[in-house]
Amino acid sequence: MATDATKVALEPSTYSLEGMTCSACVSAIERTLNALPGVSATVNFATETAHVMAPAEMSSKVIVNAVKSAGYSAIPIADMSQVALHSKKSATALFFSLMFTIPVLAISMNMHWHHAIDRWILNQLDNFQILHPTYSPTAWLVIGLSAPVVLVIAWPIHRAAIRNIAHPTMDTLITLGSLSAFGWSIYANITGNGDVYSEVAATVVTFVIAGRFLESRAKRRASSALSTLLALGSKEVTVLRNGESVLIPIDHLMVGDEFIAKPGERFATDGTVTSGTSAVDNSLLTGESMPVDVTIGSSVIGSSLNKNGRITIRATRIGSDTELARITSMVVSAQGTKAPIQRLADKIAAVFVPLVTLISIGTYFGWRFTDHSLTQSISSAIAVLVIACPCALGLATPVALLVASGRGAQRGIVIRQPRVLEVARKIDSVVLDKTGTLTNGTMSLLRSLVLPEAGKALGSGYSELLREATILSSALSIENQSEHPVAAAIASHVRNQGIKPTSVSEFAATPGAGAAGRVNLGTHSPVVVIGSPAAVAHATTPFHPELAAAIEDATRTGLTVSVLAWDGIALAMFAVGDEVKPDAVQTIADFKSRGIDPWLVTGDSVEVALSVAGQVGIAPDHVVASASPQNKVEHVQSLQAKGHRVLMVGDGINDAAALATADLSIAMGTGTDTAMATADITIMKPALSGVIDALKLSTKTLRVIRGNLAWAFLYNVIGLPIAALGQLRPMYAAGAMAFSSLFVVTNSLRIK
Repeated sequence: MATDATKVALEPSTYSLEGMTCSACVSAIERTLNALPGVSATVNFATETAHVMAPAEMSSKVIVNAVKSAGYSAIPIADMSQVALHSKKSATALFFSLMFTIPVLAISMNMHWHHAIDRWILNQLDNFQILHPTYSPTAWLVIGLSAPVVLVIAWPIHRAAIRNIAHPTMDTLITLGSLSAFGWSIYANITGNGDVYSEVAATVVTFVIAGRFLESRAKRRASSALSTLLALGSKEVTVLRNGESVLIPIDHLMVGDEFIAKPGERFATDGTVTSGTSAVDNSLLTGESMPVDVTIGSSVIGSSLNKNGRITIRATRIGSDTELARITSMVVSAQGTKAPIQRLADKIAAVFVPLVTLISIGTYFGWRFTDHSLTQSISSAIAVLVIACPCALGLATPVALLVASGRGAQRGIVIRQPRVLEVARKIDSVVLDKTGTLTNGTMSLLRSLVLPEAGKALGSGYSELLREATILSSALSIENQSEHPVAAAIASHVRNQGIKPTSVSEFAATPGAGAAGRVNLGTHSPVVVIGSPAAVAHATTPFHPELAAAIEDATRTGLTVSVLAWDGIALAMFAVGDEVKPDAVQTIADFKSRGIDPWLVTGDSVEVALSVAGQVGIAPDHVVASASPQNKVEHVQSLQAKGHRVLMVGDGINDAAALATADLSIAMGTGTDTAMATADITIMKPALSGVIDALKLSTKTLRVIRGNLAWAFLYNVIGLPIAALGQLRPMYAAGAMAFSSLFVVTNSLRIK
């Protein structure tokens, strides 16, 4: 056994795969790749990718050739935005398949039409003195209409069956059943010996294509978060070269380059501020609800939003070293892991397919060697293949998902990953982000206190001005001059009371401290200062006791406090914060009633986190504050290591890796596209109660899918022996298969 010192360094890589049709293909590729020395690989069927950990010295060509030897193709991808799912081909195949199969079934199932067409064709042949064909001319018409479906439209299925001949898949059964029925139909119609089953072949192919079309639609909705993450980064950047601003591609940016970030722009990369001041919104990456004031020497994170100042930054990390790239890497790694529970139909595919094939072959020889006719032997063998074609198995999950998606959409719930249905009922822990999840995610004025009596020291000349409306007007006048989010929250609150601002002169703003200016109040123009308590305290007399108590209480609960003063006398305080959602308390109670233990994991401070947890009913020992994206992942993993099934609920890019790591993930639709694309379920409405609704919908949908699968397996258990004993003609076997699929679809509609 290798010691730690001799362990080989492994490097991750991702490959796009082609040719997979079921979990048997996934198993074949994983088995082949994991047989390579030092390689650990997992295959994601939904995104059709392979996540490979291989020795650094192993070239990608070795991986590609190994996949090729298994009968598939692989392409290494560096840019995860290349990963895409397409369903246009399956839609086109379904359209043309139905166009040929519907008339085939109409003619074959209606003997009156069948005989009428026979008579018409024979009359036309008599008129032209052409010899009559052997057996039924209508049968030749049916064979001709079936041929494009069986030979052309189904060719990708046949090709996959041939390619995977060493490890049979669902395609193997479909190919054997459809080609056997079609080939026998031609033989029977030429010799006049036996029944024609070409409509069986066409029907089998059409049902399979329909099932795959529905599944491809479900897969398409499970879009990758990675392209969204990468799209967030800047494509171009304005750098300073020899004192001039030059616009260059982001790929040309080097460590040490200085670049410019204007208000409203995202930072091109991680760096240090070299000139200018601004407020920076880091919420997408850190989860901090409060913008951070930055000045010379401050560090900034690439893709964070520059709110209100033009600053110059020196690049310190670029490319794969940036914080955004690290988060992207965590999402890739998390999505590359296997789902906790695989669908039941896929689990048994490796046994089911070869077993049915052997039963069919055994049926043929059993009948043939007991002195039965070739027709009877072939018919029974085809019936076994046809009745076992896994249409119901293939439809069981995607149809139920489509119905559940439609019902969920009406309630603002979008299911993106089929695996959630298997996991939802086992969830026993939930990890909740704060900003935008438990709270509204926007800054608003939560508390205020205006004390006109505190201004007595200003003198009798101010007595007529010391009214609440005038004090609030002065606050609005100053905050209107600032673009800071806290100032905007205060200004919005005052403005909503119908109070108007007045003119301001000598305005000045100090980042991290506050703003000041001379406000024209008519008879007087006091210098009005509004800013942090510490900054204002340096320029004022001691705060009024009532005001000081209110400031202390608001600060203790994690709110951001601003104090307003006139000419050195503090008159008011404003506490700004992120308000808890109205239904958060009830939702936490619902989690507990369902046996789910709630945790709050946030990038905000301890004071803010404990305050919010106390308001909604989360225990203090279940609070993790100042958590980075990596910390969130580690907390989810620590709960999983203790045997818990973890639900992660979040809304920001900083939650993306944790969402991908959790057993089940739900994103709030009011958050970022990346969180929504990463999550298994998205709640499109802002209400947190949608999470409980999603769990209920998932549980109900799982019950329906289990019913579908139970029917599909029971149907095979009963149908296969009947077909093998020759008690079921291929036509009726196809009908039974169609009924089985219809039952699955009808049962799925119960979700509504």
